[in-house]
Parts: sequence; structure tokens; C-alpha cells
Amino acid sequence: MPAVTADTNGTNKTAVLIVAAGRGHRAGAGLPKQYRRLAGIAVLRHTIARFQAWGAGGGIRCVIHPDDVDLYTDAVAGLENLLDPVNGGETRQESVLNGLRAFRKTDPDRILIHDAARPFVAPDVIAAVDAAIDARTGAIAACPIVDTLKRDAGDGRIGATLTRDGLWAAQTPQGFSFDAILKAHEEAQTKGIAVTDDAAIAEAVGMPVRLVESGRDNVKLTTEADFSEAERRMSPDVFPEIRTGHGYDVHAFEPGDGIVLGGIDIPHDQRLKGHSDADVALHTITDALYGALADGDIGHHFPPSDPQWKGAASDVFLRHAGERVRARQGRITAIDVTIICETPKIGPHRERMRDRIAEILAIERERISVKATTTERLGFTGRSEGIAATATATIMLPPSVNTP
Repeated sequence: MPAVTADTNGTNKTAVLIVAAGRGHRAGAGLPKQYRRLAGIAVLRHTIARFQAWGAGGGIRCVIHPDDVDLYTDAVAGLENLLDPVNGGETRQESVLNGLRAFRKTDPDRILIHDAARPFVAPDVIAAVDAAIDARTGAIAACPIVDTLKRDAGDGRIGATLTRDGLWAAQTPQGFSFDAILKAHEEAQTKGIAVTDDAAIAEAVGMPVRLVESGRDNVKLTTEADFSEAERRMSPDVFPEIRTGHGYDVHAFEPGDGIVLGGIDIPHDQRLKGHSDADVALHTITDALYGALADGDIGHHFPPSDPQWKGAASDVFLRHAGERVRARQGRITAIDVTIICETPKIGPHRERMRDRIAEILAIERERISVKATTTERLGFTGRSEGIAATATATIMLPPSVNTP
């Protein structure tokens, strides 16, 4: 897998460990639940998208089962901000320790540990947990208990009614100082302490842990009923908000021997000038998607002043925009791009462009339109001095994530 690339918000130095090594038997037969598909996308990819959209500057790493390498590779294909996965252990606790040890080389300041099967975690919850961490204190997402609690007497009858005062249901992410939680896990292993979450590890070694209120939307997909409800939440029938974004971009020609346009290489007697590969078509689609989300523009997320983007392939930018849509549980319903130039001729390359854009965004090619026109030899495109492109993107967002 590719190494971690960008810290897209420029300040966040927190790493993310996503625990995806379980088998998920309670979710029913078939694939492990983290690889089952919701709205056509693997649960794990939905979860990763939430953290990529938030901006994990310390990198994102998954702990996976050694038998799931192919499933993992397929689920994360094309994602850029990932460190190499690490194999899990016999228990969740062992898997987390393996993952923490794998971060020793990069030594992040803080780390968020999250269950792969919680794909609905809100970006503001991630940010709140991260903000609550300090060198001595951890923090977890949690939800106050509102239901009356009953204890089973052992024969199917009520044995006692419990008070719910002060009780919270633990969720993830759970965040800590990296050095502190690694030391706590190592100590727990040495002493044979066995628990079910990382906050309990911290408690066992005397580390205070703050509660950060989350909500019931941050559900862990466990049973078949959970998956049915998750699919319902992501159904177009409950997506009342339709958004449209517009993009426009221009790049001039300079001496060269070919251009990158619509994600494909096209032979030409010049090339396009730009800080990246200057793919004007992908740039304008990227901006259209950001526009539909009211999420800035390509220069905000990938500043041209940053040398790491010099010569970068523009599919990185477009894929990021697509993942931003998915991070808010949205769907891309249509992309319409018009390329404006005298040369090269776009017609012979149109279908390959559609295929490539569909591949980058992980959507059906039938949702993508690529058109071309000229300016009847008027203006800079008419003089063959460069290429312009304009695009419109339409997306659907569910009600629970309408706010950026």
C-alpha cells in the first residue's frame, strides 16, 4: 500500500488506527462485516473516508486479519492517505497492540483508535475526541444511557432494575497520547489484563479518560438488523437534499510531447502547464464536487505553494473530493464536464475518459458525461494557446449530515 501522503489541514498530527481484524459472525454469513457493502461501497472504506475527510495528519493504518489481504486491498483501492496495514491478533486487544507497535517508526503525538464497523461517526465527534486528549488524559466518544436497565435473573425473568444515572455506552474513536496508550497496552499484556476496549486499558493503569458525548448515529454494525437499518439510512429514498456544484479551470500549453486530460495520456505536440500534471478536466470536476459540498476549492485542499504537489497526478485530487462526499454519506449522482479546445480532438478519447473518471470516483460510468466544444477559433482556446474546461457535479446528501 502507498505511504501516507498529505496532512490536508496542515495542523493535525494525530494518527488513526482502524481495527478491522474481526470476523463479524453476528452480522450473518458471508464476508466479514467490515467488507460487506453499503450503497455499493465496503463498510471499511466508508469508515476510512470519515477520517480522511477530517484530516489525519499522523496517518491512517488498519489492523486486518491475515486472511483478508485481498478483501482489504479491494476495499481501499485508490485511497492515498493510508499506511501499510498490519496483521491483527487473536483478540481485539492484541490487534490494537500490534497496530500501536506499527506506529513506533512515525511516533505520532496522539492516536485515535476506531472500530471499522462504525461507518457513521461524525467529523465533529472525531474532532471533539481529539481536542479532549492531553499527555495524561485520554478521551472516548460515548452516548448517555437513556433506557431503563434490567438485569436477567438467569431464567429469562427480571432479576433487578438498575439505575442508569451516570451510565454511558462506550463508542469509538477512543483517543490517547500515543506514548501513554502504547505503554498502557504493553503493561496490560505483561500483567495479563484482558479488557474489551482501550479506555479500560487506560483505566487499568490509572490513566483518566474523558467522556465526549456522541450520539446513537455512531452505531457499531453488529447484526443483520444493523445492516438493514444502515442500508435504509443510505437509501436514495431518504436523501432529500440534492446539491449542485460548478467548476471551471484553464491551463496554457507549453513545449512538450503529450498531455494528461480526463485522467488519461494523450499524445500531442505540446503539454499543459501547471504545478501538478495540469489535467484541466479533472481539476474542474474536483472543484465542482467541492462546490457541491461548500467545501472550498482545489487550492484550499492542495495548495500550489506546497512542493509535494508539484507534478502530482490529478486523480489524487479528484479521489479526495469523491471521498469527501462519501465521508458525509453522500452519493455522486452525475458529473458533466465540457472540454473547450481546438486541439487535440477529444472525440477519440471520450469513452476512455469516462471510464477513468468512473474508476477514480468509484461510480458508474453512466453517471459521467464528457463533452467537447470549440470557440470557433476565438480567444485563447481558439488560438490553440491552451485548454479550458467547465463541469457540473450533482450529489445527494442524507439529512443527518447536511451541515459541513
